[in-house]
Parts: sequence; C-alpha cells; structure tokens
Amino acid sequence: MADSSFSSFDVVVIGAGPVGLACAIEVQRRGLTACVVDKGALVNSLIGYPTNMEFFSTPELLEIGGYPMTTLHYKPLREDALDYYRRVAFAEQLTLRLYERVTGLEGEVGRYEVVTEKGRLGARYVIVATGFYDVPNYLNVPGEELPHVTHYYKEPYAHADQDVVVVGAKNSSAKAALQLLRAGARPILVVRGAQISDSVKYWIRPDLLNRIKEARIGALFNTTVERITPTTVEVRTPEGLRSLPAQHVYALTGYHPDFRFLTVLGISCQGDAAQTPTHDADTLETNRPGLYLAGTVCGGLNTSRWFIENGRYHAQVIAARLAGEATPALPAVQQPIAY
Repeated sequence: MADSSFSSFDVVVIGAGPVGLACAIEVQRRGLTACVVDKGALVNSLIGYPTNMEFFSTPELLEIGGYPMTTLHYKPLREDALDYYRRVAFAEQLTLRLYERVTGLEGEVGRYEVVTEKGRLGARYVIVATGFYDVPNYLNVPGEELPHVTHYYKEPYAHADQDVVVVGAKNSSAKAALQLLRAGARPILVVRGAQISDSVKYWIRPDLLNRIKEARIGALFNTTVERITPTTVEVRTPEGLRSLPAQHVYALTGYHPDFRFLTVLGISCQGDAAQTPTHDADTLETNRPGLYLAGTVCGGLNTSRWFIENGRYHAQVIAARLAGEATPALPAVQQPIAY
C-alpha cells in the first residue's frame, strides 16, 4: 500500500546546515525541485554552539546563495548566523522537513526513496550534508555517561564557585576554560599532550597560557582520564594517579561524522586513517550512483578539511552536474579555521 505521506522531488538534501541549504538553493536555481530533511532544527549544529560564540571567519566567507550577511561585528556571532541562515532559507522558499530523522535509502539513481521516521521522499538524486557535530569523540572511560558530564559547552554562568574539569587543549577547551574562570568557576584543564595545542588561535593562546602561569586555571599535561565519579575525575599523570574535584566535566575532545548513518545509506569508507567516505573528489558522487556528499562530512575524521567557507562550493559543483552543466572546479580557498 502506498505511503500517504509520500512526496517526490528531483533532489533530497539530508542535512539542513549551511552547506545543505546552499545545495538546495543551487539546485532550485537550475530548475530542479528540492527538499531538505533534517533530524533536528534548521542549522541544528549552530544551535548547539556556545552562546555568543564568535566565528573565526568574516561574514562574506559564511554567505550562501549570494545573500550578504550583515552584522555589527567584524566576525559574526552564533546568533548572527542563526538569523542569517533562517532568513536565506525563507527567502528562497526552501521545502524543509525538520525534526524528521532519515532511517534508510532505497532504490537507485533516478528513483531513490529516502525513508524517514514519518514517511518516504522520492528523489532522482540525494545529497548528504550531515556534517560532524552530532557525534562526539568519547573518552570511553567509566562514568562518562554521568549527568554532570557533557561533550558540548554552552555557557559558563551555572558554574560560579564550582570545580570544573575541562578535557582537551584546542580552541573549544581554551575558550571554555577562560570563560569559566571569568564567570567565577575553578577550571582545570586535562591535556593528553605536552602543551596547549599550537592550533589555538593567536589571540586566545597567550591569554590561556598566562592564566595557567598565574595558577588561576589549573592544567595537567601528558595526562589522561581514567574514570569519572559523581564528585571527581580520576586522572593518570606522569607522576601517577590523581583525583580532581569536579562538579561538572566538559569533555571537549572533538567530533566526527556519523559513520553508522553513512553505512545505512550505502556509502563505504576508504581504508585511510581519516575513514574518508568514498566519493569522487571532482564530482562529489559517492560509490552509490546519484548519491553525493557535501561539506564537512567529505573529510571523515579530518574535520578541519571542509567547513562552511569552502564546503559551500560543493553546492555549485553538485547542482551543475545534476543540471547537466559543465562541472566547475572547486576554487582554491584558504584553509578554513575550526570554530
């Protein structure tokens, strides 16, 4: 029996982030119909970013569809981007199916069916632009599932007069530790390596190093987490085991694409260290004909390869190919910066 919720489009885009929206825009402008489906909200990853987070990019590098991003700041804030992408999606009258999880992909090029929790979407072609922010890199230690442990940092204000352990040594961890300090918390960094990462931005790293030097932010290097209890984090240092008091724990150890979901869609991964999803570097078509990748997901574990700044050009490449136009080469774009 036919599914009463069945709709059909030329292209279904999985993922309503900036790159997914860019794909739908470029497809529609070439006379094809498109639908964007996402398991969460519009630009769901950005909603999960820290309050008032400042992008490391300038506005023009985050723009899609030719719409200017206006902001009072030299570098846009999270809230600027949330408003911008919503306005662009509405201006382009994109067909959105939000809070609708994709569970499978049946059929073949020209007659795909995207299976969701709420029905089916017919599609000649499918584009996967699911990013990487939804799946944390877990510590895989006892106690990581406790309610005071999180892999996402939002804001520091709830932690005044609290002991907070921050695991990690890159931009997210550095900014979190500094904000926690200035909101009255007692932060301590647990760093697996020998120092704060050199990739931490040049205006953040000295601030953090000076606060560590002043002993206002604690820092343990060459240290790993052994287990987490309701009141402590047990770590292994070069000098042996140590127990750190902790009312809250931020395990900011990065994120990776949902490889399980890619497998469900029939996308294989290469045997390299990054587990790069199989796709043609020029056309972005995967091992499954008519199924394309766009944005950060293309890099696998190498999540610093693609961001909005250069991933948005994937939309033009894929849309041109689907419309039978000459496929433009990806432009040489300066390596984007992790948020």
